[in-house]
Order: sequence, then C-alpha cells, then structure tokens
Amino acid sequence: MQPSATSTTPHTAWWHHTFMWLVVGAPAVVVVASVATLGIALRHADEPLPQSPTARDVARSTLAQRADSPAHQARNHAATPPVALPKAPQP
Repeated sequence: MQPSATSTTPHTAWWHHTFMWLVVGAPAVVVVASVATLGIALRHADEPLPQSPTARDVARSTLAQRADSPAHQARNHAATPPVALPKAPQP
C-alpha cells in the first residue's frame, strides 16, 4: 500500500499560508480601524447648538410666514365648503 500524497507533504506553520493571513488579518484591520474611529469621535465631539433663537432666525421665520401667506389663504379657501348663495327674486 502506498502512502497518499497528502501524508508526504510537509506541514508548515499557519503564518506561512497566505490565505490564513487574509482570514485573520482582514477582520483584525477592521477592528483596529473601528477602534480608531471611535477614539476620534469621542475625542473631537461636536458641541451642541444653542436652543435660543437669534434675531436672524426670527427674521427668517417671519419672512417665511409672509411668503407662505398666499398659499395658506388658497389652502384655507379650498378647504371651506361651498356656501349656497341666496336666490335672486324673480320679477
């Protein structure tokens, strides 16, 4: 009986196989990159915006209300039910 070809090949360590570096290395790079991203996000967090409106914000809102006024009037007019007009007297 002859030995099979797989039993005669020498066994090499795992770090000598290129595919094993892809299997272990790719997820390791992703983990390191995510930890670095988390560190940057925590260290350089943005400050919250102020909640009080400024004069410019108030001016913008009143300008927007004036600009939307015809649209609001048309919408309100279209939403009102038709009113029956009184009939004119017949001569």
